Amino acid sequence: MINTVIFDMDGVIVDTEPVHKYAFFKHFKQIGLEISNKEYDTFRGLSTKNLYQKIKDKYNLKQGVEELVQQKRNIFNQAFEEKKDLDLLPGMRNLIENLYKEKFQLILATSSARVTLTKVFNRFKLFPYFSHIVSGEDFPKSKPDPAIFLKAVELSKKTKQNCIIIEDSTNGVLAANAAGVFCIGYSNERSGDQDLKNANMIIHHFNELTPQIIKDLQGIN
Repeated sequence: MINTVIFDMDGVIVDTEPVHKYAFFKHFKQIGLEISNKEYDTFRGLSTKNLYQKIKDKYNLKQGVEELVQQKRNIFNQAFEEKKDLDLLPGMRNLIENLYKEKFQLILATSSARVTLTKVFNRFKLFPYFSHIVSGEDFPKSKPDPAIFLKAVELSKKTKQNCIIIEDSTNGVLAANAAGVFCIGYSNERSGDQDLKNANMIIHHFNELTPQIIKDLQGIN
């Protein structure tokens, strides 16, 4: 029986992706890079640090990765504070609250840095619902590497068969597959060109999920 739900954050809990995209492209322009939307879509699921390491290697950037990360983060932070209409994705708060009432364990496993996820969780008062928070900045490799999800399962003190993952990106789904955990792919049209075909189940709105539906899912054996 499923009793633990592992959530990605960007594009699943809250749609901060447009803010991230704005910050990345503004920063790319500042440092003289021409990154296409198609190439940017391949970065989804990567931590900011690993994303900049990747483009630093590809485009021979002179700046250090930490400097690049901080420059982008400064742009994001300002945009995040200015965007007053930012909200949880439709149906997400209801799903979180209902799962919590039904004694599900909720865990966050996001590629976002702790400073970013903390801003989001403070803004929407989400910390009380989650037993554990796992940030991609704590791992040398990003999704599709499964390390972040394996850590989330370990923290849950449950078996993989008791857990599911909700993801919206190709890299996230592949990471869930590699971790051997049942994956629900959320088709978010604002997440760019993401291939969710390897998800065990695909939804288009969070009202398609209830505690009972999730409880009855069969974990991967």
